[in-house]
Amino acid sequence: MRPHANSLVRPELSPRRLLAAYASGAFPMPDPQTPRRVLWFSPDPRGLLPLDDRFHVARRLRRTIRQGRFACTLDAAFEKVMRCCADREEGTWITDEFLSAYGRLHELGLAHSVEVWPAENFANSKSNSSANADAPPPARCAGGVYGVAVGGAFFAESTFHRLPDAGNVAIVHLIEHLRRQGFGLCDIQWLTPHFQRKFGAFQVPRAEYLSLLSQAIARPVRFA
Repeated sequence: MRPHANSLVRPELSPRRLLAAYASGAFPMPDPQTPRRVLWFSPDPRGLLPLDDRFHVARRLRRTIRQGRFACTLDAAFEKVMRCCADREEGTWITDEFLSAYGRLHELGLAHSVEVWPAENFANSKSNSSANADAPPPARCAGGVYGVAVGGAFFAESTFHRLPDAGNVAIVHLIEHLRRQGFGLCDIQWLTPHFQRKFGAFQVPRAEYLSLLSQAIARPVRFA
C-alpha cells in the first residue's frame, strides 16, 4: 500500500502546492518545534550540483564504480529510499506526512529515486525471478537519493547509504541520468563540504538561482 493511502495530506503539501513552491524556488520542511507546522525555505545563497564539466568524481569513487560493486536502478523502490533517508540516529525531517506527500508526487510521475544495490545481491535476485525483466529488486538497498523534477530542474531532497560509497554512487548515477535527459539544473538546497569536495558542488545568489531555475523549468524534458 502506498504511504499516502493511510493518511490525509494537508493542503500545504498537496501536489499543486509543492510544485508551485519548487517552481518559485522554495521547499518545505516541518518545524522542529511543531512538526505539524510546515516551514518554507529559499536559501540565499543556493547550493547546486553542476551538470557540466565542473562535475567531478573523486579517484577513489571512480575506482569503486569501475569495479562494478553496485548496481543502480531508477524509480524501482521510491518509498524504500525515502524511508531509508528518514532512518537516521540524529532524527529526521521526513515525517509520515512528508512520506505521504512525496509518495503522491511519485505516483504522479513528479518525484523520483535512484537506488543502489550490492551488485551480487542484485544479480542473484534477477536470476531467481523467472527471467522477468520487471522483477522486483532485492530487499537490501545499499544507498539512494530521491527528489522532485519540474521541467528540466531536479531538486535533490535527501540521500543515504548503508554501505560505504553507495550514496555517492547514487549521486553520480543521478547526474549522469540528468545529463542524458537534458536537464539544466540540479538543486541541493545548501552547499555542504562533502558535496563540494566530492562533486564540485557550488552556490549562487538567490537572484541568479531564480534565473537559472526559470530557464531549467522551461526545458521540454522528462526525467524518464
